[in-house]
Amino acid sequence: MNIKLTNQKENKMSSDRVNSPNMKLEVVVFSVSDVDRAKAFYENLGWRLDIDIVQGDFRGVQMTPPNSEASIIFGKGGTPNNSGSAYSLVLAVDDLDAAREDLIARGVNVSEVFHYAGAPFNNTVENPRVGGRDPQGRSYFSFASFEDPDGNLWLLQEIKERLPGREWKLTQARATDIPTLANLLRETAEHHDHYEKTHAKHHWWDWYAPYLSARQNGSSPEEAAAAADRYIEDVFPVFSR
Repeated sequence: MNIKLTNQKENKMSSDRVNSPNMKLEVVVFSVSDVDRAKAFYENLGWRLDIDIVQGDFRGVQMTPPNSEASIIFGKGGTPNNSGSAYSLVLAVDDLDAAREDLIARGVNVSEVFHYAGAPFNNTVENPRVGGRDPQGRSYFSFASFEDPDGNLWLLQEIKERLPGREWKLTQARATDIPTLANLLRETAEHHDHYEKTHAKHHWWDWYAPYLSARQNGSSPEEAAAAADRYIEDVFPVFSR
């Protein structure tokens, strides 16, 4: 079986053009028969509740998976009455086994790991699902699945390493929400207080900047403080004496 995965360089209609407008898939809307039951199900998965709004006969609930930029909306009055279940909603995970274990611990009935006989998402062949991981261990090729109480089908797709061109280049830094930023500034001030009492006079912002940068890039508070210390010592050695 020879499957070709096309990247942006091979795509003559590449959307990575300077004049292309920003266009992000952010929400998938589907129907449920019991809104409160569905809400409880997704809350049990640890998904963030964004809105739960009622206006007359309409009710809309928006929820977002952990660290996802796309959300789901379900409720009452948002889809045609005869709409069926959503099929193959995909959640990208970097560790399929860990994702399965987390869902199972939350009481969710999750399938065993499988791969597709033809290619990912190819249901045209007889018995398309084959038990076990992709024999070649490739990203994008190993899956597990589960359903919500209304039969909406979710696929967990393991992506350990993305193919070239599969991630958009950021043109500007992502904004941090105000409560998160406030907590981060408070934390920074607490750690800087110790440094300020034990080192020579310096500009507080020169210590804050590397600390905040390190924390936003995933470092622990201790690692961020060490990075800020090193920055002052390397760039402003006179201040560190």
